[in-house]
Amino acid sequence: MIASFVAGPGSTTLPMLVFASVRMGVNPEINALATLILLVVGIIGLIAWWFMSRAEKQRIKDMQRAYRH
Repeated sequence: MIASFVAGPGSTTLPMLVFASVRMGVNPEINALATLILLVVGIIGLIAWWFMSRAEKQRIKDMQRAYRH
């Protein structure tokens, strides 16, 4: 709904395109696009988790070293 207000006259945003194609029938291109978007978001999430996990482990090691001295 917001996409229709934000888009200028004559322009079509991705959400508008997806919604229109779903109403008219399932389009394999839209399915492929949705799959790619989900994969990219998932990979970004995994990378962020990995970096946060490494930082947390390093923080724990630093705290243990600080308490020893």
